[in-house]
Amino acid sequence: MSGVLEEKVVIVTGSAGGIGEGYARAVSEAGAKVVVADLDEGGAKRVAESIQGAGGDAVAVGVDIASGESCRAMAEAAVATYGGIDGLVNNAALFGGIKHESLLRGDFDYYLKIFDINMHGALRCVRACFRSMRERGGGAIVNQSSTAAWMPAGTYGITKLGINGLTRDLATELGDMNIRINAIAPGPTDTEALRGGVPGEVIDGIVSQMALKRRGQPEDLCGTCVFLLSDASAWMTGQILTVDGGHTFRV
Repeated sequence: MSGVLEEKVVIVTGSAGGIGEGYARAVSEAGAKVVVADLDEGGAKRVAESIQGAGGDAVAVGVDIASGESCRAMAEAAVATYGGIDGLVNNAALFGGIKHESLLRGDFDYYLKIFDINMHGALRCVRACFRSMRERGGGAIVNQSSTAAWMPAGTYGITKLGINGLTRDLATELGDMNIRINAIAPGPTDTEALRGGVPGEVIDGIVSQMALKRRGQPEDLCGTCVFLLSDASAWMTGQILTVDGGHTFRV
C-alpha cells in the first residue's frame, strides 16, 4: 500500500512501542508524515528517529491523553510542524500492567481512571484534531477497540465497548465535515503490553480456540489501519473492523 497516504499528516498516539509503533511505521511506509505521540517522550523520539533513518518524515511529541490541554498541544505541534492534520490513530490506552479488579468491590477511582484514559482520552484527541481536518477538507480517524469489548473482560473490556459506541456516534457528528471515523478491534496480539497484562496460560488457552491458532503480530493490524486512513475506505465510517485470527465471530 505504498504511497496511498502520500503527503498526508497522521498522528498516532501510544506509538512509542507495541501496536502503536507498528502503526506509525506502516503509516510512514504508506507515504504519510507521522507525528509519533506518546506519554513516553523518549520512546516516541526513538521511533521517530528510526522512521527518519528509514527515509520517512516523522516528529516525536509528548502527550498525556488524560489532559485536554496536552491533547491540544499535540495537535498544535502537528500543525506547526506540518501545516495541518489529515489522520488520527487513537491507539494510546491503559492495558499492560492494568489491575483487574471486581466491578463490585474494586477501587472506584481506579475504575474511573481507566475510563478517563481508554475512552475519554480518545475523545479528547478527536476534539483537539477535528478542526484542522475540517479546514483541510476532511480526514480519517482510527480508534483502537478490542475483542475484549464483546467479552466479560472487566473495566478494560467495558471501555473498549465504549470506544465502539463513541466511534459510531462521532461518525454522525463528523460526517458533515467529511471526516470519517472507524475502529479496529484486535484479538490477542503479541506485544509487551499483552504479556504484562495477561498470564501466558490464559493467552495460550484463547489461541487454542481461535480459527488461526497463533498470536497476532502488530504488522497483522497495520494493513487495516492504513486502509481505514486511505481513500480506499472513502465510503466507510462508524464501522468496527475485527482483526483477530478468528477469535470472535459476530453476525
